Amino acid sequence: MTGSNLVERLLSEGAIVRATLHEKAPVIEDDRVDYVRCDLTRADDCRRAVDGVRYVFHCAANTSGAAVIAASPMAHVTPNIVMNSLLLEAAYEARVEKFLYLGSSAAYPPSGDRYVTENELLDGEPHSSYYYAGWMKRFTEILCIMYGEKLPRPMTTIVVRPSNIFGPRDDFEPATSHVTAALVRKVVERHDPIEVWGTGDVVRDVIYIDDMVEGIISAMQKVDSYGAFNIASGNAYTLREILETIVEVDGYEGARIVYDSSKPTTIPIRLIDTSKAEAELGFRARVDLREGLRQTVEWYRKTRGLPRPPAKVRAGG
Repeated sequence: MTGSNLVERLLSEGAIVRATLHEKAPVIEDDRVDYVRCDLTRADDCRRAVDGVRYVFHCAANTSGAAVIAASPMAHVTPNIVMNSLLLEAAYEARVEKFLYLGSSAAYPPSGDRYVTENELLDGEPHSSYYYAGWMKRFTEILCIMYGEKLPRPMTTIVVRPSNIFGPRDDFEPATSHVTAALVRKVVERHDPIEVWGTGDVVRDVIYIDDMVEGIISAMQKVDSYGAFNIASGNAYTLREILETIVEVDGYEGARIVYDSSKPTTIPIRLIDTSKAEAELGFRARVDLREGLRQTVEWYRKTRGLPRPPAKVRAGG
C-alpha cells in the first residue's frame, strides 16, 4: 500500500522512479516506472535496485496481521533483518544521497494512554505482542544511525515511524490484513455477524495513506542528516469507533457485531506524539477518519466489483 501510493505521488511530481517487484505484478501500470524484478534478501539484487539512484524509500517488508504474528512470531524477523541490512549496505556503497526507512510505532515500549515521543524508543521492551517485530525494527534503526552518523562518510538516513496506516491498496486478505482493512472487507462483504477479535476497546491512531505519503515526502525533502519522526493523525480511536464509522459510511443497516475476547489481540493503547514532525517537517494530517474510510470503502467496492446493496425501505403504517 505505502510503496504503490508513494510511487503514484512521485510520478505526479515528475520524479524519475525505479521500483522493485518481488513475486507480484506491478500495482501501478505506468511506462514511466523502471521496474526491477528482484529479491531484496539477496545482495546482488539490492545492488541492482539502487544502482544510479539518489534517494531510496525503503517500504518493502514482510508483514502480516495479528493471527500470523501469534502463530509464527519469527516470520517478520529474519527476512526483514536480512533485507534491511543488505539494502542499507548497497545504498551506502552506491553513494545514495538519502535513505528513508519505514519503521514502526510497534517498536516503542508500552506508554499507557500517553503519547510517546521519538526519544523513548529504547526506554523499555516492546509490548509482548510486538516483541519480535519490535526488536527487528529497533535493530534496523540502529543500523540507520550507524550509516547516518557513525561512519566516516555518513549517508543521510531518515526513519519514519507511522501509526496504523489505512486506505486504497491496503492488504485486504483475511490471513494477512491489518485491523482496519479487515473491518472494511467484512463490512463491504456484508458479513453477518461481523466477527471482531478482542473487545473492541483497543485504542489506535489511524492515518490515511495520502497523509502518510505526505509525511514521507516531507521528511525526504527537509531532512539532511539522521533523524526519526512519528507520522500519525494525532487522534485516538477505539476499534469499536472505527468499525461503527465503516458501518455508517457504507450504509450497513442492522449490522450485527460480535466481539470475541478469547482471540489474540495486541497492545491495548498505542499513541505516538507528532509534535516533532509538525515542528521540523511542517506535517499535519488533513484527512479525517470518516473521509478516509469513505474513500477506502469506495475503492474496495470498485476494485472488487461489488455494487452497493440497495438501501432497505421501511413500510409506513
